[in-house]
Amino acid sequence: MDERYPIGKFQHEEEITQDVIAGWIQDIANLPGEVRKAVSELHEDQLETPYRSGGWTARQVMHHLADSHLNAFVRFKLALTEDKPVIKPYDEASWAELADYTMSVEISLQLLEALHARWVVLLRSLSDTELQRTFIHPDSGVITVWQNIGVYAWHGRHHVAHLKMVR
Repeated sequence: MDERYPIGKFQHEEEITQDVIAGWIQDIANLPGEVRKAVSELHEDQLETPYRSGGWTARQVMHHLADSHLNAFVRFKLALTEDKPVIKPYDEASWAELADYTMSVEISLQLLEALHARWVVLLRSLSDTELQRTFIHPDSGVITVWQNIGVYAWHGRHHVAHLKMVR
C-alpha cells in the first residue's frame, strides 16, 4: 500500500450518473462523523504522530481537512455564481505550519461539521446545468462542479484513512 494514498488517487471511469453524484454527496455528508470517530480513537500523543514518515501529524491532517474543505466550499460558490472563475490555489504545506494547526482538533471538527451541513444542502440543490458549471484552477485547468464533488468525496475518505493509519 502507498501510505501517501492509502485508498489510491482519485479516479472515476464509469458513467457519471445522478446516483454516482448522490453517493459522492453522501460521502461528503458522512465525513464529519467519520472524522470525529477516527480522531476520538486517538490519544493526545497520537495526534502529534505523522501518519507516515515525512507526512503530516494527525493534528495537521485534521486542521487541513477543515481548511481544504472551506476553500472547496468557496470554489463551489464561485463556480455557481461567476462565469468560469479562476480560483486561487494555496500552499497547503505552509498552512500546516501556522500556529492554528497546534490548536485542539475539536475546533476544526466543529468547523467541518457546520461547513458540511451547509455544503451538503447546497450540493443536493444543484440542477444538471449547475453540475456542469466550471472554475479554472491555475494548476489543474478547467474543473466541473460534478468533478469537484467527486474529488472532495475522495479527499475526505483519503484523509480519514490517514487518521486511521496513526492508530
